[in-house]
Amino acid sequence: MNAMIRQLPRLSAASKKLSRCAFASRNVHIEKKIEELGIELPAAPAPKANYNITCSVPGENTLYVSGHLPIKADGALITGALNPEGGGLTVEEGYEAARHCGLNIISTLKNHLGDLDRVEQVVKVFGIVNSSTDFKHQHLVMDGCSDVIMEVFDKPVGYHARSAIGVNTLPLDASVEVEAIIKIKS
Repeated sequence: MNAMIRQLPRLSAASKKLSRCAFASRNVHIEKKIEELGIELPAAPAPKANYNITCSVPGENTLYVSGHLPIKADGALITGALNPEGGGLTVEEGYEAARHCGLNIISTLKNHLGDLDRVEQVVKVFGIVNSSTDFKHQHLVMDGCSDVIMEVFDKPVGYHARSAIGVNTLPLDASVEVEAIIKIKS
């Protein structure tokens, strides 16, 4: 199976320019929409261990995006468990962390696809929330990621299936981790 999975090649500057021209007739140019919304994308994150940040299967138009952590534009990682009753992060702070995960995923898509208009559909988002066993609002935390994806891509492209689970710890003590499955235009 590993031999079948490959990292999606990055586009050259000439290909990026050509790709932007090819989608210029689309009603909404995503990068322009991001600018109009006043959203600043962070630098695309690098893997934190031995894995690819994105992979695809040859012959398919599906991009698998590895788990992304809540890294702010200044490089700071949002850490800690969601546990408002026990002095941990609140739902609002978790929502903000999940939003940063979403922004990092969008940044990775832009970095690897060259043009966000190549996203045909955000198929699924899987969110993992670092939380206490008493915390039962992982779904509200994950709205932070879903909301930013919908702001940027809108319906129907951004409308996705989603799962949200709670775990007792995440790598680097991150408060949230999110991965995604994206259908891309060929």
